[in-house]
Amino acid sequence: MSKRSGSADLPLHGGRVPHWLSDRMAKLGALIAEAVVHHYGRDEFLRRMSHPFWFQSFGAVMGMDWHSSGITTSVLGAMKRGLRPISGELGLHVCGGRGAQSRKTPQELIDIGSRTGLDGAALANVSRLVAKVDSAAVQDGFDLYLHGFIVTDDGHWVVVQQGMNQERRQARRYHWLSEGLESFLNSPHCAIEGRVQGNIINLADRKAEKSRRDQLYLLSTLGPDQIAREVHAATVVVAPSPSKVEQPELPHLIMPSHHDVRENDVNMKRLHANLAAAADRGPADYQELLLTPGVGPRTVRALAMVAEVVHGAPYRFSDPARFSLAHGGKDRHPFPVPVKVYDETIRVLKSAVSKGRLGRDEELAALRRLDAQARKLERHASGPQFSEIIAEEMGMSAQFGGRSVFGWERE
Repeated sequence: MSKRSGSADLPLHGGRVPHWLSDRMAKLGALIAEAVVHHYGRDEFLRRMSHPFWFQSFGAVMGMDWHSSGITTSVLGAMKRGLRPISGELGLHVCGGRGAQSRKTPQELIDIGSRTGLDGAALANVSRLVAKVDSAAVQDGFDLYLHGFIVTDDGHWVVVQQGMNQERRQARRYHWLSEGLESFLNSPHCAIEGRVQGNIINLADRKAEKSRRDQLYLLSTLGPDQIAREVHAATVVVAPSPSKVEQPELPHLIMPSHHDVRENDVNMKRLHANLAAAADRGPADYQELLLTPGVGPRTVRALAMVAEVVHGAPYRFSDPARFSLAHGGKDRHPFPVPVKVYDETIRVLKSAVSKGRLGRDEELAALRRLDAQARKLERHASGPQFSEIIAEEMGMSAQFGGRSVFGWERE
């Protein structure tokens, strides 16, 4: 049975992702997905997408605002564009999106079914059911505006939805995973991300089964008019007694409202381990194996974080802000996107994945060793203070092709 795996606060942010970044996000996102599938299979990629911490880190390493609700829209959009040309080969198909795109999901699933032999009509029904549960059965003050559906050639799927509460300037993201799903109305969520605010009516919880039965009984015996009169006449509200069933403590990812990345947003031990691994493994692996012109120490540092997104265990994604130090952010937080570094990362990863398809895994193995070295060094790694790391990045931004929504960085 899929269960809720965590929650997080996601502040709402407006604006659009510029084309120069969205195009790169599509390329890098597809390559990371392909690397995960190569090493661990399609089902593992679905599990990653259903994990709220990994999902946020995935968006951050691609240069999107590390803490905002916009990561959901931009990541799903990037995956839809990036995977479309290779969806038949990889067996991964992305449907839906924001607003009007979300309403096209059922038809997109039917079309995929006609190409792959899957039961597209059944998948379309799943899409509608999932949307109804999170918009009607779960009444938490957030109105759904985004629905993304990723399905494999095996018929396994993950759904990522998001709702917003304009008054609170907050968003809530809902993750669903087909693996282990037994019922749409008995605690089906793999995860719900969002601020725990006030009382939530969750009729999709297994403990609400009696309530659902009673509602159907009342509707069939009293009718809607009599129910309305009874509710109006009610003057006493009895608070329910606390449940005696202990709920497991779930991880709660709090995404702060401040836009800048601060030291307390980052696990410094892991950051120093990333930097140390890049310095230690980089010369041995990247000069001897990759031999890619223009790859320097800064690119290897970015690749160390990309490698962690591909290979890291779930516990390593508790600080998504750290992954924004790979390729910065479009709004100059923590620093402008180093376009030259970003392009080198894409070039190196594309070379590794392309050769991996042919059975030549040397370069993918180099990335794996980079991640292993970071975990090995984590206990003892040390390095510069966070402010010094950011200052160095800002000082080198123009040299790295720094760019943001405000334009190119100047010397």
